[in-house]
Amino acid sequence: MTTYKFPKGFWWGSAASGPQTEGRIAGDGKGDSIWDYWYEQASDKFFDQVGPEKTSQVYTKYKEDIQLMKETGHNSFRTSIQWSRLIPNGTGEVNQKAVDFYNDYIDSLIEAGIEPFMNLYHFDMPMPLQEQGGWLNRKTVDAYVAFAKICFDLFGDRIKKWFTHNEPIVPVEGGYLYQFHYPEEINMKHAVQVGYHEVLSNALAVKAYHELNLDGEIGIILNLTPSYPRDENNPADVKAAAIADAFFNRSFLDPAVKGEFPAELVEIVKELDMVPAIEEGDLALIKENTIDLLGINYYQPRRIKAKESAIDHTHGPMPDDYFDNYDMPGKKMNPYRGWEIYEKGIYDILTNVRENYGNIPCYVSENGMGVEGEERYRNAEGAIEDDYRIEFVKDHLRYVHQALEEGSGCLGYHMWTCMDNWSWTNAYKNRYGFIGVDLDQDGKRTIKKSGHWFKAVSENNGFDD
Repeated sequence: MTTYKFPKGFWWGSAASGPQTEGRIAGDGKGDSIWDYWYEQASDKFFDQVGPEKTSQVYTKYKEDIQLMKETGHNSFRTSIQWSRLIPNGTGEVNQKAVDFYNDYIDSLIEAGIEPFMNLYHFDMPMPLQEQGGWLNRKTVDAYVAFAKICFDLFGDRIKKWFTHNEPIVPVEGGYLYQFHYPEEINMKHAVQVGYHEVLSNALAVKAYHELNLDGEIGIILNLTPSYPRDENNPADVKAAAIADAFFNRSFLDPAVKGEFPAELVEIVKELDMVPAIEEGDLALIKENTIDLLGINYYQPRRIKAKESAIDHTHGPMPDDYFDNYDMPGKKMNPYRGWEIYEKGIYDILTNVRENYGNIPCYVSENGMGVEGEERYRNAEGAIEDDYRIEFVKDHLRYVHQALEEGSGCLGYHMWTCMDNWSWTNAYKNRYGFIGVDLDQDGKRTIKKSGHWFKAVSENNGFDD
């Protein structure tokens, strides 16, 4: 038997977001985000037509949920403040009902011995700002920084772990390249500008936080998806993988940690005449305001080969012009999500961060397995026996442990997610939680087998295998 013991004070918990959990009730004062608007315009794009107003009812059930977090071994939990809840128009008046809700949510977590980690932006642009261009508009950067400062002022006395963005590459990919988020554009020039403004907003929020001299840290959460070449001995495959890595990982990792953009990406953007609008002083701001803490979301690897397929010029240049995705034979799959399961990827990411990014303090901020039709695993007592999720988490934790043994600065592990939550256009198609949510019974919560297992892991600060 092998015992996997983790460092003292390791963060055990889960991650969620405001827009995916809170829901809406009459009179809560929340304004529309792009998700509320998009659902209203095109509900057929959402699985079973379940929209963001339903989600997991955390706005009314958070006290119950915090008790369930205790029962599943959480010593920490990450969520986000919905910009459109706190400042309904994106700028201007603050919604006092939101302030009261977040204050009590935060206080209740702390009272239960669960440290709250708070993210500021999780794909939920307030609709009035999107109507003015969203992240394409430089004014949105100013509005975001004002929102961040309000959050720091209101909650910074108790929140010690702040994050500026969760997966900032996703609004770029989803909204401006591959059409899986609103506004569903395919426009690489816009994608570059959006990404640049997100990077700038991160640096400005970091600067604002540090200037307040609060007793805490601020970072960013990135979905780091390792790009593996089809053949490591083929220079063309290796180069293609490096370019994919620059587009989807280093585009945010390098400026956030090192204060500069990857040279390969800069070169491509210049060649395409797509350099974003940069104001004097911006690059110095990005250079001087790097993060304290890195959150790492890991679900799947990216397999890459040299470009072999014809370039599609329909919508102009695209990242895919520089590489092809490689369908590796024999890979292990999560059939419900269509994602490869490759546990060693988390070790490779942590090793890369240790070797090439100064071993910045980091933690696994999301890692999880979405499964469709989990009710078929319900036992006589009504709990879901999700042994596959226990196996998934355990298999990844072994590699986290190996990285720690080799000197990684990894401080914790948060699974996605706490209780089953709404997953954008997929809604509740795939379930991810330690805790089941029954939509047919007013969101009734039931701890799954994985939740009880996780409590034992947290209490023992490790597990035997």
